[in-house]
Amino acid sequence: MFIASLLTNPETPTIEPTLVETLRNAWGGGDARWLNPGIAAEFDLAAVPENQWQVWEDLQALQIDLCLQPAKGRRKAMLLADMDSTMIQQECIDELADMAGVGPRVAAITARAMNGELDFEGALLERVGLLKGLPETVIAQVLAERITYMPGGKALIATMKAHGGHAALVSGGFTAFTASVAAALGFDEHRANTLLADGGFLIGEVAMPILGKQAKIDALEQITERLGLAPAQVMAVGDGANDLGMLHLAGSGVALHAKPSVAAQCDLRVNHGDLTALLYLQGYSSADFASV
Repeated sequence: MFIASLLTNPETPTIEPTLVETLRNAWGGGDARWLNPGIAAEFDLAAVPENQWQVWEDLQALQIDLCLQPAKGRRKAMLLADMDSTMIQQECIDELADMAGVGPRVAAITARAMNGELDFEGALLERVGLLKGLPETVIAQVLAERITYMPGGKALIATMKAHGGHAALVSGGFTAFTASVAAALGFDEHRANTLLADGGFLIGEVAMPILGKQAKIDALEQITERLGLAPAQVMAVGDGANDLGMLHLAGSGVALHAKPSVAAQCDLRVNHGDLTALLYLQGYSSADFASV
């Protein structure tokens, strides 16, 4: 048995009952269940339709996400999340670079690295090198003035934790940011790279080894083993090429507002919904959300 989920941006609740019924009838699905009227609906399917991706493409034009997944085991016991452009709406290194006067140069490297065009580790070292001489105090300034949270993040974590879940933030960014973001959103733990400084100024280097694609896979394996969980019990979410390893290993790997080359390699793609989409994919209704 499979579940077909239709999702959209909660700010624009445009999913019409007639659309859901038309698709359900065309695919021979079960009765529609509304998890949040206008925002999230689902129905059962006996098999994955052959025209799944054509319908997905048609619905994208309506700013509606379509996700199909096995019904069994879809409610997960652990969340493993990327930070930049996933739990927050910015790329931290790009914001630091802007403060250092090298914003466009670093942003261009970031975009190529997240799209899988550049080696992540090499790209990180190059970008961090351009931050040399930046006062450490700028980190707190960026956190206070430039970082905003992706909508739905607090509800996602609070709801999963209310049902016994564990939440881990794993970033190719920096601990100076993950510590703050993890605390604000309610993560149980966080892992990231460490920016090195001397005398109150960044020296243009990070501590080794660099946390990249493999380190995210390692985190999934290590944390699940420690908690007595299987990778199948994990929902992972990310947007960049360095997230693909954990997205493929997790029971549910969600490409959230991801680069096209990354989304193309994931079956669960959320381009229009926010982080609450990850709750709807697990079968939670809006009435089930923990208060935040």
